[in-house]
Amino acid sequence: MAPRKVRLVASVLRGMSVNDAEAQLMLQPRRAAKPLLKLLRSAIANAKNNQKLNPDNLFVQTIFVDQGPMLKRSLPRARGSASPIQKKMSHITMILAESLKPKPKQFTITIVKKEKKEPKAGRTVKPDTRADDSRATLPRKQGDKGIFKRFFNRKSV
Repeated sequence: MAPRKVRLVASVLRGMSVNDAEAQLMLQPRRAAKPLLKLLRSAIANAKNNQKLNPDNLFVQTIFVDQGPMLKRSLPRARGSASPIQKKMSHITMILAESLKPKPKQFTITIVKKEKKEPKAGRTVKPDTRADDSRATLPRKQGDKGIFKRFFNRKSV
């Protein structure tokens, strides 16, 4: 992703507590929010397991986005010419710090797991409800051609 598009989302997170930043990224409609959320959760897990820090006291101290490698491609155009395509990538650096006075949580994030439906033992065939339908059609007369034949005749009547 282009670094400027990632910077828009990353600048919102600067100085936020980890819980607020995660809630912000989950509600962000931009495409760059998903990789940043993954990075934030990875940084929280590293701080919790490797550094033995309390995740409730963490906040995003610094976050910056640098230009990464660029894939250069070309798109064929008219009369044998080509227009360049630059597929840009970015390097994201996020530093978490532990605050002495933790801020109260503004959001609570709950993950709802969908229950799996039990597989059916066998396929059941639904009964045909059209036979006992109360809106049954009336039988047509012998010479009646139907509504579409009346409207869409080749020759005028």
